[in-house]
Amino acid sequence: MESDIAIKQAAAWIRDAEGLLITAGAGMGVDSGLPDFRGTEGFWRAYPALRHHGFSFEDIANPAGFASHPRLSWGFYGHRLALYRATVPHAGFSILRRWASTMKHGAFVFTSNVDGQFQKAGFDAERIVECHGTIHRLQCVEACTDATWPADDFTPVVDETTCLLQNVMPRCPHCGGLARPNILMFGDWQWVERNVDRQERRLAAWLRSVERPLVIELGAGRAVPTVRRFSEQHDFRFIRVNPRDYSVSPAVGVGIAGGALETLQRLVDVVDGSL
Repeated sequence: MESDIAIKQAAAWIRDAEGLLITAGAGMGVDSGLPDFRGTEGFWRAYPALRHHGFSFEDIANPAGFASHPRLSWGFYGHRLALYRATVPHAGFSILRRWASTMKHGAFVFTSNVDGQFQKAGFDAERIVECHGTIHRLQCVEACTDATWPADDFTPVVDETTCLLQNVMPRCPHCGGLARPNILMFGDWQWVERNVDRQERRLAAWLRSVERPLVIELGAGRAVPTVRRFSEQHDFRFIRVNPRDYSVSPAVGVGIAGGALETLQRLVDVVDGSL
């Protein structure tokens, strides 16, 4: 009953909104078949070869690895790059796009995901903030320049039994040193954030133009709370969708227990008035 009330309230807000601010964490990609790294066991299920090395997600998602074990680091990120390129975004992305197409100011996305799935699903790349960067762009390991460049020309070949990159590692075109993904890693002091700064300026301008924005947060957990904090910092109507951590103060929004895709499918029935 409580969930039904939240769904009806959320649907009414969606129909009334002039702009949709979509904030998304890792849970948004799970329904597309992407791995959930929540907890060490979940990470090792996705990358069993790294159990043998004794690496946690925090260990391998770390810029220090590109100096100490570059082929293993690039094996991990190369595998993810190939996986994200092959992944088809789930139907929930299309639902969000359709809602936004009926709104005066459309949609803007703020996501901690580095997978590029919103762009692949047809969202305007100029209206996406990737607050932790993207795997689809590269930068110099030593940050010899604040330039980044597309990873399009790099096709990783990874031995999945060892998680080691088999082909030539990408190099920085400016200094010739090793390149790495333009992703904010753990303990990362050399992440090049120029792209994100530019994205955030565009988002700030968009928010100033929207009179009745609605925030819909999908699959953002507490472990890395960047998205949750961003969602909560605005005085806007706010919908939080999460299988576990869905609670939100009634003074600011509604919380709905569920995965991203299943909840969006429930919502679309009510928004379209079929229920």
